[in-house]
Amino acid sequence: MACEKISNIVSSDVTKLLGEWNRGSDAALEQLIPVVYRELRQRARNYLRRERPDHTLQPTALINEVYLRLVADKPENWQDRAHFMAVASRVMRQILVDHARRHAAGKRGSGAANVTLDEALVPAQSENTDILALDEALSRLAEVDERKCRVIEMRYFGGCTVEETAEALGISTITVIRETRVAQAWLRKSMQGEQSAR
Repeated sequence: MACEKISNIVSSDVTKLLGEWNRGSDAALEQLIPVVYRELRQRARNYLRRERPDHTLQPTALINEVYLRLVADKPENWQDRAHFMAVASRVMRQILVDHARRHAAGKRGSGAANVTLDEALVPAQSENTDILALDEALSRLAEVDERKCRVIEMRYFGGCTVEETAEALGISTITVIRETRVAQAWLRKSMQGEQSAR
């Protein structure tokens, strides 16, 4: 997935500003907001572009909710920009799943939101996946292998590149690629088993 990346200079500035914000600097937060907001908005736009056409959640609403939760639930210690984006990916997943649950409840069981897994993550063929089923499968994967779950979360929900994912998780890019493939296969099998059981 194409992901608009901020330059290394800005990236190091983000890490520095996150550190200052951790230490209580409101001025750092004011400088951080436009840079982080721009990047999160692009990631939300990229994600929602893959959603069904009638999806009711817009990029601005998604990013505003992500941003508000990140600011309200600020961890004690943002390590760097990569850590921030990893947490943002998890928050984006939570918001999208919550939205899908509300949407499905509103339709009284007529089906949850379908999303298309990005071709960068799903080789060969494209397939429609129920976001709630994907979330359940990711939760099961996390019980078996937390890191593989985080890899998919960052790549799929957060729109992070292989390099960004590797940096955030402290692993090599080769490991990210390998774990993405293994996690995809695991998720497909898990979700197909779930559909067969219905």
